[in-house]
Amino acid sequence: MLDKDTKDFIMEHRGDDPRVLALQAKRYPAVDIRQAVAQIEGWQAAKEKLPSWAAVDGIIYPPKISMEQCSSEATALYKASLASGASLADLTGGFGVDCSYMARGFKSVTYIERNGLLCSIAKENFALLGLNHISVVNGDSEETLSSLPHQDWIFIDPARRSHDGRKVFLLSDCEPDVVALEKSLLQQSDNVMVKCSPMLDITAAARQLNSVQAIHVVAVGNECKELLFILGKGCGNGVPVHCANIQKEGVCKFSYTLKEEQDATVKFCSSVAAYLYEPNSALQKAGASGVLSKRFNIEKLHPNSQLYTSDKPIAGFPGRVFAVEMVSGFSKADIKKLQELKKANITVRNFPDTVQQLRKRLKLADGGDTYIFATTLSAGERVLLVCKKVH
Repeated sequence: MLDKDTKDFIMEHRGDDPRVLALQAKRYPAVDIRQAVAQIEGWQAAKEKLPSWAAVDGIIYPPKISMEQCSSEATALYKASLASGASLADLTGGFGVDCSYMARGFKSVTYIERNGLLCSIAKENFALLGLNHISVVNGDSEETLSSLPHQDWIFIDPARRSHDGRKVFLLSDCEPDVVALEKSLLQQSDNVMVKCSPMLDITAAARQLNSVQAIHVVAVGNECKELLFILGKGCGNGVPVHCANIQKEGVCKFSYTLKEEQDATVKFCSSVAAYLYEPNSALQKAGASGVLSKRFNIEKLHPNSQLYTSDKPIAGFPGRVFAVEMVSGFSKADIKKLQELKKANITVRNFPDTVQQLRKRLKLADGGDTYIFATTLSAGERVLLVCKKVH
């Protein structure tokens, strides 16, 4: 897909600034600078997002938007850990990242993608990655679905944009419409994995689908990245929700069921105790308030803030834990005392001001080992919680 001069240029300059290279086309008449710059940008992004791919010479990278939308290596490996068997069909192949990692657990894989360019890229990359058991099909997933032989697993990542480019947040508004296709998908496969945007409403999606077997909320470095719905034999309110926060040191996992959360009663505090707890982003997205309150015997500060408190430190909490040093109001004396800190890490939870507005008001630089949480208590009182991180 690229001539030798362009390939050599990419290898020699892939660590350089693509913007500078784009202005130097006249210096390299034998090189397709536009293609070279696109590949260099892709490789630089892959170095952080897909390090295993970036380590393989010759990988072809797609247009920028496909590179931005593709899964990271961390989330692709997580999905791969959930599925294995004889056969897999990826109905929305895209750049092929998810397909390539999931393929390692299957004997036969079918990659389906309606974009011909992405198909050509995927076919070349799969060969470089030694994934010769993946068949590449250029076609529409809905049209191809009925002609597929029965699969052990189907993977589908519906587009979260409408035909006019607007972002959509309901599962039934995505393309393909998994809600409409649910019955057909389960006729063709024993198990279906649906990848969704972290902006999707979990409860609404679980209601729209009739066969949810499990839900996975996946975060990387405490940033929620995607939701996974596993379809099979439905479990009703007993559907398990698995929250995974992938970090360098490992994966923090926390699981519960939708019924467990529904039946749990959230306890609210009358005042902030000695310790403050902030669940990781996967748990915050999942909305596991009652389960956290019950399992760890902690009290929530307010219905609309994901912050909890207790008198004693709780071991094994899935998130950050802080020791509360001071609960401050907003009197002149309080503000003056806080300004003596000089700098602090500020977080806003259920509070009218932004971090920038609050930092300006308190005249505090960013950083240091002091953490200030600006939040609202259950009685409506707005406070600043000055803390030190325990872990």
